[in-house]
Amino acid sequence: MAARNTVSLLVGLLALLSTWGVAAKVEVSMEDRVEVFKGETTPITCMFTLPEGVSGVIIEWFYVTKRGEKQSLYYQDPSKKVVTKGTQFTDRMSVNGTVASGVIVMTISDVQVDDGVEFICSIRDLVEGTANGRTTLKVFAKPDLPTIEGVKTGFSINEHSLSKIGTCEVKNGFPKPNITWYRNKTPVRPAPGVLEVVPSSILGSNGLFTVKSELNMVVKKEDKDDLFYCEINFFVPAGWGMTETSAINITVYYPSTAVDVWVESPKGIIKEGDSIELHCRGNGNMPSSILTFHHNGEDYTPENNVMVFHNVTRLSNGVYECISTDTDTFKEIKGKTVVFVNYLDAAVVVPEDTVLLDLGGELTATCNALSSLQTETVWMKFGEEVSRGHSLILKNVTFDSAGTYLCLVTVEGMETNGTLNVKVQGPPQIMKSDHTEMEESSETTVNLSCNVRGFPTPSVIWITADGTILKAESEVEREGEVMSVVRIDVTSDITASCKASNALGTDSLTFNIKAIVHTTTVPATTTTTTGTAKIPAKKIRKEGTGVVIAVVIICILLLAILGSVLYFLYKKGKICGRSGKQSLTKEKSGKDNIVVEMKNDNTEEAVLLGVNGEKQTPRNQ
Repeated sequence: MAARNTVSLLVGLLALLSTWGVAAKVEVSMEDRVEVFKGETTPITCMFTLPEGVSGVIIEWFYVTKRGEKQSLYYQDPSKKVVTKGTQFTDRMSVNGTVASGVIVMTISDVQVDDGVEFICSIRDLVEGTANGRTTLKVFAKPDLPTIEGVKTGFSINEHSLSKIGTCEVKNGFPKPNITWYRNKTPVRPAPGVLEVVPSSILGSNGLFTVKSELNMVVKKEDKDDLFYCEINFFVPAGWGMTETSAINITVYYPSTAVDVWVESPKGIIKEGDSIELHCRGNGNMPSSILTFHHNGEDYTPENNVMVFHNVTRLSNGVYECISTDTDTFKEIKGKTVVFVNYLDAAVVVPEDTVLLDLGGELTATCNALSSLQTETVWMKFGEEVSRGHSLILKNVTFDSAGTYLCLVTVEGMETNGTLNVKVQGPPQIMKSDHTEMEESSETTVNLSCNVRGFPTPSVIWITADGTILKAESEVEREGEVMSVVRIDVTSDITASCKASNALGTDSLTFNIKAIVHTTTVPATTTTTTGTAKIPAKKIRKEGTGVVIAVVIICILLLAILGSVLYFLYKKGKICGRSGKQSLTKEKSGKDNIVVEMKNDNTEEAVLLGVNGEKQTPRNQ
């Protein structure tokens, strides 16, 4: 766009001079510099103006070598165009444009850093003379990412000379990049003998620069947390670029001025049986320093500044010292901490072991445990709390008061316990039952139970009203208590007693069982071929399943015999009609039946039905 504006300006100026009658000359216009990255393609433009009527213009391109010599690149006249052979641009250049347009462009591809020379565009007219234009080609190469390498060994503040901190390096840049050292985001300020930066650079065979920078300084304790890095600045077309390295820090060795000692674990209070972990750390950083623990006249060597004491007791109480010793100067720095181990001794119960009390008696027991802390005491029985505090008070004791009492003493994660066994002596006491009077079906079995308490432990027997001693089905005996069970077959009313006794007395409990007998009415029906008769049913006492079955079978046999007898009499003519002479005749209907029916009523009468089903009176029968 700028070239076109220049051409337009020149054309206008020539027209104006022509109007004034002044002769125009050949004019050439070019940019002062063209900037491009290595490897890119770039055009170099030459704009020119000619007086009217000029012909036979010659165009030439030259470049200035590193030795300052002018080297031809291109020649053009109205009859030919020739690219000079054997130059560094011969195979990478092309020229386009016409004389009429007033613009000639030379294009160079795959630009290299060596291409950064001055180019000359020459426009020559045989009549008006020659005009030249010049452009300098600036080539840039963006460098690789920079690297930084720090010194791996540490630095002692006892050394007062310069020490190498690290080196930054950047490769393949053009023009030569610049390296600046930073400490904690601030550029370092060189000072002779205190902080010095040593730069160096190498121009490679590829025409690109490798730049290094070395930082040296006198290390002090204050430098232990500093971060160092490099900033690289380099030129690019129409400006400049910047990149940074990663940051490094350095290890600074310096002696301790104080030592800290603390209990890392357990957190909170320390108890007997715990393992305690002590940590020791000095505020210095000298590889020649060693740490040791000292307690009760003994020295201990920690591992990684940590010392563990297992299964501590109250004898472990006291001051623990940690000593940091510089083996170069033998200077010692000490730190200390106090350890206190809390304890809880075994519980002591008074009175001890077993106490024997009379029914209605009283007892006061105590439970105490020696501890370094305030304790809490709870009395338990069968897993339930019965009292809180060091004392257990029992008044008007009963058999329910007997048993084992657990005294539990606790404090801050520690606990101990003791036991007290209480026995209550007295005559037997049978637990009363709501089922001493009962009714049961005969031919059944019942279980009677008797729960007796007393001390000394009672003996239990079962006895019936007639003096028969029954054998217990099962008997579970615990100290001061007996559970006895007896099994009784109910065949009739029975009375059974549970009798308990010990050296202090007796007690008994009586069970009365009433046997219930069930009765069943069994109908019996016999079928014959002559008629029907009803016979009263017999009442059968149900004495058991076997008895009932036997009675039924007997009744069926009797009915069969009775039917046979009646049928025999009928055949012999022994059974008469209403007049006593009337005979029994068969109707034409075919088959006649005689049915004997047993009927259970108040008169227990037997009714004989006629052949035709008519009911006969007893007299007529």
